Order: sequence, then structure tokens, then C-alpha cells
Amino acid sequence: MSFPGLALQRTWHLVDATNQTLGRLATTIAPILRGKHKPTFRPNGDCGDYVVIVNADKVQLTGKKWSDKIYRWHTGYPGGLKQRTAREMLERNPTEILRKAILGMLYRNNLRRSYMEPRLKIYAGEEHPHTAQLPRGMDGSINVPRKRMGGYHFGLNRYSETPFQVGGAKGKTAPGVPKTS
Repeated sequence: MSFPGLALQRTWHLVDATNQTLGRLATTIAPILRGKHKPTFRPNGDCGDYVVIVNADKVQLTGKKWSDKIYRWHTGYPGGLKQRTAREMLERNPTEILRKAILGMLYRNNLRRSYMEPRLKIYAGEEHPHTAQLPRGMDGSINVPRKRMGGYHFGLNRYSETPFQVGGAKGKTAPGVPKTS
């Protein structure tokens, strides 16, 4: 089954990173970039959405990770191993901590480099140039759990106003669904 490009709908999500834990926020955003929340998801296809993240400089790390977490890379020259702590990374480029966390949760393939990375928009402050693309009245709509077992959903709290009927018989409802008169 193939889905032509015209059938693919891309939506824009706005995420406020204020006081959000870095890893929990990244695990919520990475599946949206891949499109795993859509029924038309294909692992080999490009079906993800756009994500705009504001206030990336106010993201939180737990414990002593601001001083203990080290980002390392190599310049390619002899003796070119460089490293910085998370606090130094935040001071130099506040968006890079969040970008590395989110992209580290995606497969390293052509889909990531060509399609997913350009759809991730991260801004250190409250201002961003994508207000025209976002739906009206959109505020940081993605709820990220603060606790380990926190419940959240992608804006679909209730699927239908009518209860599910078992076997098509009127009056019988599925277990756990209250009867309506």
C-alpha cells in the first residue's frame, strides 16, 4: 500500500520546553518527527510532522548532570578530542543540547538527515517565526509527563461522544464504558 505525497498531511506542533526534563521531552518529540503517532506510519517513509520548540534555554536536567554530563566530539585532527559539560553547552548554544538529545533518539539514516532534521525548529526564547504555520490559539500543546507513570495523549482525550456498542445490539456497551440513556 503506498501513500502518495498529496495524501500525507503534515501538522505543526508547538512545544514549550520551560522546566521540562531533557530526556522526557526528547522521547515525546522524536516519535512525532518520525510520524509514529499517525495511522499511515511507515518505517521506510517520510511521514513525520513539524515541531517548533520554544524556550529551549529553560530545559532542565536531573541530578548533577549540569556538571557531570559531558559532550565529546573529535575535530578530525591529531589530538583533536574536544569536550564540554552540559552547562558550557547551554551557555554557548542553548538549542544544541535539545537538538542532540532528540536526534540521538532517531535512526541515523537518510530519512533523518534529509527529512526529519529540517523539520525540527528549536529556539532559545519565546519568539519564533512560525506563527503563520501554527493553528490559531496554539500554546505548548504537547503534554510531557513529569512523573514516570504520568498519563498523556496527543490531544485526543475522548474519541467519540457515543459509547462503543458490542455486537451492534442497542443497550450493550463495552466493559468500562458508562451507559447513556
